[in-house]
Amino acid sequence: MRDNRISHAQLFLGPSGSGKLAMAVAYAQYINCRDKQGDDSCGVCPSCVKYAKLAHPDLHFLYPTARTDRVEKPVSLDFIKEWRELLTEQKQYITLPDWYARINIERKQAIINARDCNNLIQTLSYKNYEADYKVMIIWMVEKLFHAAAPKILKILEEPPDKTLFILIAEDTESILPTILSRTQIVRIPPIDHDSLLDHFLKKGINPQLVNDALRVYPGDYIKANRMIRDAGEEDKNFELYRQWMRLCYQGKMDEIIRFINDLVKHTREFQKSFLTYSLRMTRETFLVNRGSSDLTRMNGKENDLVDKFNPFINERNIHLFNQELNDAIYHIERNVNSSVMFLDVSLKFMGFLKM
Repeated sequence: MRDNRISHAQLFLGPSGSGKLAMAVAYAQYINCRDKQGDDSCGVCPSCVKYAKLAHPDLHFLYPTARTDRVEKPVSLDFIKEWRELLTEQKQYITLPDWYARINIERKQAIINARDCNNLIQTLSYKNYEADYKVMIIWMVEKLFHAAAPKILKILEEPPDKTLFILIAEDTESILPTILSRTQIVRIPPIDHDSLLDHFLKKGINPQLVNDALRVYPGDYIKANRMIRDAGEEDKNFELYRQWMRLCYQGKMDEIIRFINDLVKHTREFQKSFLTYSLRMTRETFLVNRGSSDLTRMNGKENDLVDKFNPFINERNIHLFNQELNDAIYHIERNVNSSVMFLDVSLKFMGFLKM
C-alpha cells in the first residue's frame, strides 16, 4: 500500500476470532484516509469519521441473509441498520451465529444471493462519491450461493478503476474455485496470546477466568470473550455434554429421549454450538487417553470429567465419534429433523462407548 500498489481483489483468510472483518474495515479506512499517519489512518478526517460509523458512501458490504417476516426477498441493504449496530456493539468481531441472531434467522440458513450480486454490479458501476477507492467487503464469502457466483466473476476480475474488493472467509474449501482464483490471499493468523491476555486483564477481569478462556480458545478473541462474558452458557454446554455421555453409557433410553426433547427446544445455532463443544471435548478426552494431556485445552471442571471418562474414548472409537459429531453439525446446518438426528447419534454413541 505504501508503494501505491493495491491488489483489486483480496481474500482475508483466517480462523474465527482473528479479527478479519475489523482488519478489512481498518485497511479500507487507511486507504481512503486524507491524512495518513505512517502505518495507520488519522481517525479524525471526514473520511475516517464516516468509516468509524460504517457509513461512508463509498464503503459497501455484502453478507448472508435469509427471508424474514419483514423481508420476503432479502438483500444486504435491507439489513444495513442491523449490520452497523452489530458491528459497532461488538467492535467488528462477529460470527455467523451473532449475525443470524441479530436478524432473527437462527433456524434458517443464510446465503449471499443473486439479487445481492446484481446490486453489487450496479453499485460499483457508479462513480466514487468522495473517496479515492470504492470498497466492497464481502463477509463470509463461503455463503455465496453457487448459482449467483457467475454474476460477479467478470467484475471481480476486471473491476472499475479505483475499486477494491475485500473478501472475508474462514475456509477456502467452501469457496468456489472460480472466486478463489481471482483473489490474492492474505492470511490472518490467530491473535497472539500475550496481546489477548493483556487486553482482558486491563478490563479488570478475573485472571483465572481469562486464563481458562485463553487455554480453551487460544488466539480466538470472539470465543474467548464470549466464554468470559457468558461463563454460564459454557457451563451449560459442559453440563449437557456430561449428562449426554452418562446417559449414553448407561443406555437409559427414556432419559435419553427426555434429554433430546429438552435439547431440541433450543435454536439450531445453540444445538450446533453444543455439538461443536461435544466434538472438542471428545478430542480432548482422547488426548488424555493417549497420554497427551499437555496438548489439551480445558478448564478445571472439564479436566476433572475427562480424568474419569477418558478410558471410554480410545483409538477404537475416536474416529467414529468424530465422524458422527461432524456429520451432525453438517445436518443441523441443513435443517435436518433435530430430534431424529440426536436420537440416531445417541444410539450410536451407546455402542461406541462399549468398544
